[in-house]
Order: sequence, then C-alpha cells, then structure tokens
Amino acid sequence: MTQPIEVCILAAGIGSRMRSDKPKVLQTLAGKPLLEHLLETVAGFSPRAVHVVVGQGAEEVKARFSERRFTDRSDINWVYQAERKGTGHAMQHAAPGISVDSRVLILLGDAPLVSQETLQKLISVEADLTVLTVDMADPYNYGRILRQGEQITEIVEEKDADEHQRSIKEINTGVMVADGGKLLSWLGQLTDDNAQEEFLLTDIVRHANAEGSLVNAFKTDDPVEVTGINTFSQLAGLERALQNKKSQQLMDQGVQLMDPARVDVRGKLVAGRGVSIDINAIFEGEVTLGDDVIIGPNCIITDSKIGRGSTIKAHSVLEQAIVGERCSVGPFARLRPGAELEDEAAVGNFVEIKKSKLGKGSKASHLTYLGDSSIGAGVNIGAGTITCNYDGVNKFETHIGDGAFIGSNSSLVAPVTIGAGSTIGAGSTITKDVDANVLALGRGKQKSIANWQRPTKKK
Repeated sequence: MTQPIEVCILAAGIGSRMRSDKPKVLQTLAGKPLLEHLLETVAGFSPRAVHVVVGQGAEEVKARFSERRFTDRSDINWVYQAERKGTGHAMQHAAPGISVDSRVLILLGDAPLVSQETLQKLISVEADLTVLTVDMADPYNYGRILRQGEQITEIVEEKDADEHQRSIKEINTGVMVADGGKLLSWLGQLTDDNAQEEFLLTDIVRHANAEGSLVNAFKTDDPVEVTGINTFSQLAGLERALQNKKSQQLMDQGVQLMDPARVDVRGKLVAGRGVSIDINAIFEGEVTLGDDVIIGPNCIITDSKIGRGSTIKAHSVLEQAIVGERCSVGPFARLRPGAELEDEAAVGNFVEIKKSKLGKGSKASHLTYLGDSSIGAGVNIGAGTITCNYDGVNKFETHIGDGAFIGSNSSLVAPVTIGAGSTIGAGSTITKDVDANVLALGRGKQKSIANWQRPTKKK
C-alpha cells in the first residue's frame, strides 16, 4: 500500500544577511515569494498535510498564505519555532503533527526551485531515508555525503569535516524523504553535541544507520534547482539562472527572443507560433500570446491575453487586459484592468483605457482616456478625448455607437450615450445623449475682435 505524503517546509530563517525586515521566505523570485514556489510544487502531490515551520515574522508569512488550501479538509499546519537551534530543532517542533504512517518530504524554504519531477524521483526511491544530493564544483560550506556503496553512512558538515571529507564533491541539499514513524524516532535522538551546538537534521543519517535502516540518495544533475538563498546577491543570481532557463524553454518552443538575457517571465507565459519578443519585456502572472504576436521593447504585460497577429509596441503597459486579433497597441499605451480590444482595434501613444471595450476596427490613436465605456465598431476617437466617468464619488458609463466620430479634444461627461454614426465636433463638451447620425457641438461661440492690441510690458 502506498504511504500518504506529508510535507514539512523549514521556513523559519530570518535572512539576517539580507538586512531586511521581510521574512526570507517572502522575498520574491520571478515575481513570487520563495515559499509560494514550494507550495505550488508540492500541491502536485496532493499531500495529506503540509507543515510549515516559521519563526520571526510568522504572522506576516501566515497572512500571505491564509487562503492556501491543499485539500478540502487540509490547510497549512503552521508550526512556530521561537528559538532557532538548527534544522533538527525545527523538525522536532513539527514532529507532533506528523503521522507515523506517512512518508514525510522535508524541504527548505530558502531553496525554492526544486522541481516536482525531481521530488517525484526522490520519493520513488525505495529506502527508509532518501537524501537529495548533487555534485558541486565548489562544495565549500555544504554537508558532504559519505558512502559505503549505495548506502549513505553519514553527512558531515563543513566545520566537522576533515581534509579528505572536504574534498568530496557530492553534497547534501537539505531535501529528504523519510518513513514517518522512523523519522519521529530519529528526531528524538538528536543532540546539539557538535561544532555548531545545534540540533542538526543530518544527524538522523547516523541514527538510521545505527539501527540498520536503508539510507539512499537520489542525485540531481541541476545545481540550480537546489540552490539555497541567504543574500540578495544569491537571490539575484538565482533569478537570472531561472530567467535564462525560462528563455531557453521559450526559444525551444519557437519563440524569437531578441536578447534572451533581457526578458523576464514572472509567472506563466504561453506563446503560440511565430511570436517575437523584443528586449526588456516583462511578463507577470498568466499571459497568453497568440500566433504571430509581436511584443516591442520595454513592455510590461500582466495577466493578459493577446490575440493572433497583434502588435504591442514599445513602452506599453497591459494589466488584466484582453486584446483581440490583428490589433495594434502603443507605443506608450496603457491598458488597465477590464480593457478589452476587439479584433483590428488600434490604441496609440499615450492612450489609457480602463474597464472599457473598444469595438472591432475602432481607433484611439493618441492622447486619450477611455474609462467605464463601451465603444462600438468602426469608431474613431480623436486626440485628447476624455470620458469623464467620475464625479468624485461615483463612476458612470459612456456608450458610443458603431461608426461614430469623436472629434479631438472632446469631453464626454458620463452618463452619456453617443448614437451610431454621429459626429462630435472637436473641442466639444457633451453632457446630454446624442442621437444617431447627427452632428453634435458643445463649445463656446468664437469671437474676433478687430484692432486689438496685445499688452506691452510696463516700464
């Protein structure tokens, strides 16, 4: 019978070397907190329980993940470690919540990139205790793996290692999986009799060997996925390594990146065929790019969908927007949440759209704000047009019918409806509904004063 999986994440580190008040596991990598990466990974195992050991800043961490659920009956079991005396000490705090019939996966909160595939292989190893290891070119300050054949006999920390042991390249990543009942027994035998004067989780290897348990390893060949983070320099290095990996995956899928080192994916990016992405593009949350989409330089796109054949020009910002097929956006355009462009619509420079739909083939080419609006097909919005949707307290809607022409520098004071085929003269302030197929003007009468003298500077 397959043992149910329980997960324990050691996340009590304070990140003192970062000199930050933010708990270390809330520092962000690719746009998400370190702990978020691990929680998303382990969710794929449908664990019976997830225990997270927290310390300083515990309430902030708990608040960030207060709505996280793993099953209908299982929230995160938060374990508070007031005094940090080593990884073994942290696991001793988690021990009361661990079931003896479970298989327990132990992860480190500051090593967020271990993959689900690697963890699955680790869990699949038939042993009482399995340690995730990796060969490190420079193993300094890592625990070394001592073996007799396949059996791991001991993990020796840097401070306790002799010269020969320090030459070993295979190191302990801190990730383990163990039989729940035996793990609880080994944790009860830990002491702080070592150079660090801490309760070291690695000492369970020695106790497992003493009772004849099978201790094995699964060795990953990717050091990046097991890299721990203690400084902002290390965080930046891991960010770049992760982004390089994402860029390579995109190019392998057929996406053209003008410079792979200058594209950041901080979430999930799904791209079709023939997609081209220029430099300094940032994708956040969930973004979908249809076939033949072109993303210009210096664009930021968040939680948006862009249809086939559309172009997002330089310096444009999209957030929770939907762009149809063969649309043009930018340069210097901003689509705020709720902006929706139907096929062949065009939004030009310094145009801002919020909670509005721009119909098929409609255009707002420059210097325009459209908020809380529904705009039909084939509409032309002149430069400087504003939908005045806010009276200081409430928001109101503007409706513009198909084929309307809105002259430059017009103010449409909502709530207001502009009929299909109508024209609004440039410089108008429209406060009442406009019928279809009419010309509407709302501006002061022009005067010319003959023989007028310009003022002169007084002496």
